[in-house]
Amino acid sequence: MIEMDNVIIWGIILGGMLATYATRLSFIALIRYERLPKLFQRGLRYVPPAILAALIFPELVRPTGALSLSLSNHRLMAGLIATLVSWRTKNIWLTISAGMVVLWLLSSI
Repeated sequence: MIEMDNVIIWGIILGGMLATYATRLSFIALIRYERLPKLFQRGLRYVPPAILAALIFPELVRPTGALSLSLSNHRLMAGLIATLVSWRTKNIWLTISAGMVVLWLLSSI
């Protein structure tokens, strides 16, 4: 027999999933990109880098949960090198590889 609490919890989870999916789908399915104002289109170009930065930056400056801006923070050093490689080469694979190699080298010392 199914407990009523489980039904309620699963109903909330599924309802939240559907609501999230519907709001995101509405932007994709109902509004054509060409019909958006130019200012809005230009702003949308910055959404992926902003989200990526929001996900990565805290891991670079707070690897243990406390702020660490020293040279002993291997993640921060690898991130800075990766940033420089990205800025100079504009090559995502080279950027990822450089960051991973630097992190691996610093961690193995």
